[in-house]
Amino acid sequence: MSDKKSTLKLLDEEYQNFRQAIDGLDGDALTQVWFGSWSVKDIVAHMLGWQREMTEALKRMARGEKPTPEGVDYSNTDEWNAKFAAAMRGIDPRTVIASWQQTHMTFAKAAQAVADDRYGEGKTVNRLLEGSGFGHYREHGAQIREWRQSQGL
Repeated sequence: MSDKKSTLKLLDEEYQNFRQAIDGLDGDALTQVWFGSWSVKDIVAHMLGWQREMTEALKRMARGEKPTPEGVDYSNTDEWNAKFAAAMRGIDPRTVIASWQQTHMTFAKAAQAVADDRYGEGKTVNRLLEGSGFGHYREHGAQIREWRQSQGL
């Protein structure tokens, strides 16, 4: 995965795979806690949070700026994960899913706007798309599929 086209294609493919992993789950299944203290809804909420943050990073990159604004530190991922999941705690799971789907589209559009030469193995845009996009989808999609199988869902 070294060029823009293949990277964006991978992002779309893994998005579709993740959607399939959660398709058909009802409200009870979406809110059942099984992943530590998280449910599928919480997993999606934290992915949504990361994608909102990284959409702005991609937009900055498209403008030729540094991806991370001055004074922001993303290194404590556990803290950010908890913050993102907590932000959607009282929201209906279907609303969280719909918000995530819209956020993904905005995220992908922001990635599309980054210049072709910014893409490549080990480059920042590829790392952002893997960490908050296709890699995240793979990781959590596999976990959800395994959980669903164990629950007969």
